[in-house]
Amino acid sequence: MVRANLNKDPDDVSKMFDSVANRYDFLNDLLSLGRTKAWRKVVTSIIAPKPGMKILDIAAGTGSSSRPLVDKGAEVIALDFSEGMLAQGRKQNKDIKFMQGDALNLPFEENTFDVTTISFGLRNTSNTLTALKEALRVTKADGKIVVAEFSHPTNLIFRKIYLNYLMKALPVIARKVSKNPDAYVYLAESIRAWPDQAGLALKLRDIGFKSVAWQDLTFGIVAVHIGYKGEVAKDASAKP
Repeated sequence: MVRANLNKDPDDVSKMFDSVANRYDFLNDLLSLGRTKAWRKVVTSIIAPKPGMKILDIAAGTGSSSRPLVDKGAEVIALDFSEGMLAQGRKQNKDIKFMQGDALNLPFEENTFDVTTISFGLRNTSNTLTALKEALRVTKADGKIVVAEFSHPTNLIFRKIYLNYLMKALPVIARKVSKNPDAYVYLAESIRAWPDQAGLALKLRDIGFKSVAWQDLTFGIVAVHIGYKGEVAKDASAKP
């Protein structure tokens, strides 16, 4: 069994995801208590995909985040570091364009995509700021980034309950349903170590994204951050 450490060595992380690829989507739905699909609907609505729109889905895994974007007619590249996840994705989504690549060194020219997006993968990169800089580089001048990531519940009581679930219940469930439960212990630890909503917003601003805001989902278990390459009016429904 493979378990990546929190230094997030790229080879360790890739091997870890290779080992859970065939059941990754099922386990995500189970361990998120069935909220994954609802979260993806919100992300899709924020991206607002349409025919002619070019989207780069970074850390796309098996393509579950790319699927609704493709269904709306957008031109999507689903990029991931793990060949195991990509192989599973190609089996499940034969009409999606998958590509192996590193979020820290994207194989695209500047100003290529209308939208860059990453769902539940940014915290697994070995250098968050480099990954965001690369996303900024390949985003068009009038484009945006949409980041969906686990975050910090805003209610203190609920946060304690949630963290207890992550560190106690989640590993127990994973041991019963996964061949590599250590991978899910790593995922739980990586969520606890991740910056809160304001912390991630600051990182986005620091590397050059403008008008950064976020929207909390399920009491802040997940936050969707939006940033623009150029200045735009802020969405009144999102927090500054």
